[in-house]
Amino acid sequence: MNPLEMGGSATFTVPRKRLNGMDLAQLLHAAQDLRFLLGRGYPQLASLTLVGNRYNLTYDARQLLHRGVFDPVLAARRRSKLCLVRDLTGQPLALDGHNALITVECGLSGLPLIAADDGFIRDIGQISHRYKPSAITARALILISRFLADGDVGPVMVWYDAPMSRSGELAKHTRQILQEYGLLGEVEAVLQPENKLMAFQGVIGTSDTQLIDQATAVVDVAGEIIRRLPRVNLITLGENGF
Repeated sequence: MNPLEMGGSATFTVPRKRLNGMDLAQLLHAAQDLRFLLGRGYPQLASLTLVGNRYNLTYDARQLLHRGVFDPVLAARRRSKLCLVRDLTGQPLALDGHNALITVECGLSGLPLIAADDGFIRDIGQISHRYKPSAITARALILISRFLADGDVGPVMVWYDAPMSRSGELAKHTRQILQEYGLLGEVEAVLQPENKLMAFQGVIGTSDTQLIDQATAVVDVAGEIIRRLPRVNLITLGENGF
């Protein structure tokens, strides 16, 4: 099923020429060059460095390319695994907690997001390494919980990265909100959530490329929510509109 056929009427508000100091026309050319190199087997980091230096790209612009542009064959393989929340009625779901939450918070905060070649929406890591729950966290958790409840998904397992700041508190808050929306499951802060996700026998919710490549079926919970928000800074660099 086409992940773009989600209904709703989200308006993507991206300036035509510049966004956060980045020249979008230049980014499109850089994305084409990077996609060309990756499609011919050149290493990702070396290709990104070459293209970034050629176009004198900022760190944020390079992050957009890094998280959004892929070898076309690899991107197609990932898209083939992508399903929708509406297709998971009554099915268990394991959610990559910080991954989904941070992306939704970035959308609510107006930070740049990339609609990647592989069909997933990602933030560009502007707050990931220094993330702490904030005033916007509750709003993001409510959006996620309501969306999953509307899809009648469950049970829902949410795993947070324990070493990140206030993860235990975040897990407790998430548990309370899930219960308020009638969602069954468990919420934990664990040392290595990726191990839990990789071992899960069912659909996982993440945009992490390593997890996607190892999974059988993946849902982009944050991406589906982002596409329904009325105003987001979503950048599309893909040839096919992904």
